[in-house]
Amino acid sequence: MRENYTTVGDTANAEILIQKSRFIGHAARAENEQQAIKFIESIKSLHRTATHNCSAYLIGEHDSIQKANDDGEPSGTAGFPMLEVLKKQGLQDTVVVVTRYYGGIKLGSGGLIRAYGKSTSAALSAAGIVERKLHYLMKTSIDYTWLGKLENEIRQSPFPLNHIEYMESVDLYIHVPIEKEKEFMDWINELTNGQAHISITDSQFLEFPAP
Repeated sequence: MRENYTTVGDTANAEILIQKSRFIGHAARAENEQQAIKFIESIKSLHRTATHNCSAYLIGEHDSIQKANDDGEPSGTAGFPMLEVLKKQGLQDTVVVVTRYYGGIKLGSGGLIRAYGKSTSAALSAAGIVERKLHYLMKTSIDYTWLGKLENEIRQSPFPLNHIEYMESVDLYIHVPIEKEKEFMDWINELTNGQAHISITDSQFLEFPAP
């Protein structure tokens, strides 16, 4: 299972005008090929009168599924440059569709490549790019006498506190990047003189704005 990867943060679109042709880029997250195809079909249905609805997507940890479709544009002038934008930005699990309403002026192969690449970039910018990082949800059980100190330390730490349960002992649930599991456990044991009981209860992806 992958630990960290980059993808789009939301579903969004952006429109640009090039030589009287309208180019509308659409971007979305797709965690499998079925989701990507469904998104593409939804855009085609929404813009059924458009001249072209070109598409591209990358799915899987190692881009194991990647497709590009020119939808009637000259071969290699639409889907492929769209796919290249996704690759250059290091995105995974991402689908893009660029809708074109022809304005009567031919752009030529180079112009089309630039137009579809620019439209894809605009859609990705509108959607926002995020890093998804795999975290363990660590359950840290302590005696009530440690609560004030430990909660204060955790809230000032880089480890996000998910929630607290007040039982016979106090259970703090904390998100910890999987690569920092040992660092976290050593830190908690040092803070509590080894009196905390720490266990992994789940693993979840957290999202952060890409730098």
